[in-house]
Amino acid sequence: MTYTSDKPPLAESTDQLRARIPGWGADLDPKDRPSVPKLRWQEDRTGAHWDFPDRQPEKWPRERSIEHKFLPPVFGTSCPPKGVSGVIRRFAYRKYSEGRAAHWLLLLAADRVDAWESHLRSFLTARPDNPITETGVLSEFSRHGFSSRIGQKRSDVKHQVLDPVIVAGPWVLAVAITVTLARKLTHRS
Repeated sequence: MTYTSDKPPLAESTDQLRARIPGWGADLDPKDRPSVPKLRWQEDRTGAHWDFPDRQPEKWPRERSIEHKFLPPVFGTSCPPKGVSGVIRRFAYRKYSEGRAAHWLLLLAADRVDAWESHLRSFLTARPDNPITETGVLSEFSRHGFSSRIGQKRSDVKHQVLDPVIVAGPWVLAVAITVTLARKLTHRS
């Protein structure tokens, strides 16, 4: 019996299991396993009709780690390099090995730059980004945001003072820079 001082029963032998469970151990003998012939190497039966697969053409020069001689035969990307973030990504792959922290830190920086490029590009569209609704700050007032934090011993309460600075800070900084530049342009003209 589990969780008691009684001695647990011994495991059943193979013969006892085979007698109790129909078909138990049917694949114990390698001769009875259907996959065993496939596991043996057969020189003439690899199934490959090529020595090296056909290579996918590159539409533009791709990032490739300096440890690798060439790209794999098939590759893809969800985020083709473009703009300043693409320059940072290309530099990270061209200059640093994947084993270096600088490589990964540059790629992280490129992701942040890409996010800002996307924000700035959104201002050229009919529906620009809206930081108030997209950050979820309005749900703080309608979904019990404050009451869920008080007296709950949540571990994330310690850094919540910094959350508005991290989320709104870059937007406030961008607006301040824009206003400063606009003032300088109007004073010059």
